[in-house]
Amino acid sequence: MRTDSSPGTLPAREHLPAAGAGAPVLDVVIPVYNEEKDLQPCVLRLHEHLTRTFPYGFRITIADNASTDATPHVAARLADRLAEVRSFRLEQKGRGRALRAVWSASDAPVLAYMDVDLSTDLNALLPLVAPLISGHSDLAIGSRLARSSRVVRGAKREFISRSYNLILRGSLQARFSDAQCGFKAIRGDVARVLLPLVEDTGWFFDTEMLVLAERAGLRIHEVPVDWVDDPDSTVHIVKTATDDLKGVWRVGKALATGSLPLDRLTRPFGDDPRDRDIEDVPQGLARQLVGFCVVGVLSTLFYLLLYSGFRLFAGSQVANALALLVSAVANTAANRRLTFGVRGRGGAVRHQAQGLVVFGIGLVLTSGSLAALNAATADPAHSTELAVLIAANLAATVLRFLLFRAWVFPDAPRTPHRATAAGTTVPTPYRAGDVVDAERTRGEPTLRLQPVRPADTDPRDGR
Repeated sequence: MRTDSSPGTLPAREHLPAAGAGAPVLDVVIPVYNEEKDLQPCVLRLHEHLTRTFPYGFRITIADNASTDATPHVAARLADRLAEVRSFRLEQKGRGRALRAVWSASDAPVLAYMDVDLSTDLNALLPLVAPLISGHSDLAIGSRLARSSRVVRGAKREFISRSYNLILRGSLQARFSDAQCGFKAIRGDVARVLLPLVEDTGWFFDTEMLVLAERAGLRIHEVPVDWVDDPDSTVHIVKTATDDLKGVWRVGKALATGSLPLDRLTRPFGDDPRDRDIEDVPQGLARQLVGFCVVGVLSTLFYLLLYSGFRLFAGSQVANALALLVSAVANTAANRRLTFGVRGRGGAVRHQAQGLVVFGIGLVLTSGSLAALNAATADPAHSTELAVLIAANLAATVLRFLLFRAWVFPDAPRTPHRATAAGTTVPTPYRAGDVVDAERTRGEPTLRLQPVRPADTDPRDGR
């Protein structure tokens, strides 16, 4: 997977200025390949709509994917004719490649793209980018599968689209409703950190970008759209579907192994600077509780199966100790990865050692319960033993979660720090627009964020 070495997390979202000179607020990219017939009416219609309805400065960028017809000449004529239009030529095909190249080089704080056929009603464009301008969301997508969307397309494409999104929900736990609608937007500061992590250069680019953003905790806004299928679409459905399934496997594997540095995409808790200064407030408690409960239920079932198996050739105390030991190792590993989000091998041995201490406490509780049962009943039934063990494990589970959260997997600092002359540490601020040091990765630009100088930092901004 593509990686990037820039450290740190994203700053809090801020509302973009209402007016200002210089770069436009919105840059709309139209990726094209051999679209000499449709390109001019599309750009003219989009330009007229933005001029009439969009209250901010805008730019339209035509990204030509190595067209072999007259598309580059049409794009050049439009750029000469309209001040807000520019053309960009790539010598390699790939919608994802075009979007990455143009978005990475753009100076606009909000970046969008749409298909050249304008299948999506342009009235959805302002609702698409408004949450990004206001600072409410990080990405925005048009959804053809929302309840209030109005879509005209054939049964085959409808079936393929819904099946694909079901695959994403089942395999990658995606919660967004429509991955492939050609109507999306992203904040520029997010794009500069997120795009270097996205590997695909074709049609799967959208899906990979959304999945990584969602897994990192970024906010994705969905807009119901009115959409009419283009009967002349040149998308090769079988090849695209095959490439998408390969992409799903690749991204799923990367997420499972923890090879993606998604922590650098996290946002502060809220947009109010006071939210970032609150101390002693548990972070992510609800999510951790859900994860811990799921792991706990599976571990308990695993433990009971082991106990029943060991009980065939060993006494209750030995069977309990063996079953608890094996399930404790699996439980610690699962909670480490799934509940508390610790990736990589660093500290794994220490975590397992601490988990065994927690296991010892659970062993005392469950063994004590079995001893009490045997003292009360000479020959207890197997079902009674299981009931007592379940009750004891429930008590041990509560204690295990508290120990895991406070001792084994304590919350790591969420804000990068830099050393000062006095030897203390202070948060390192980042700001949108601090783009430096472009390097080539696999023949494409990878942009980095650099900390601003202390002299550039306003103490009132809370960073």
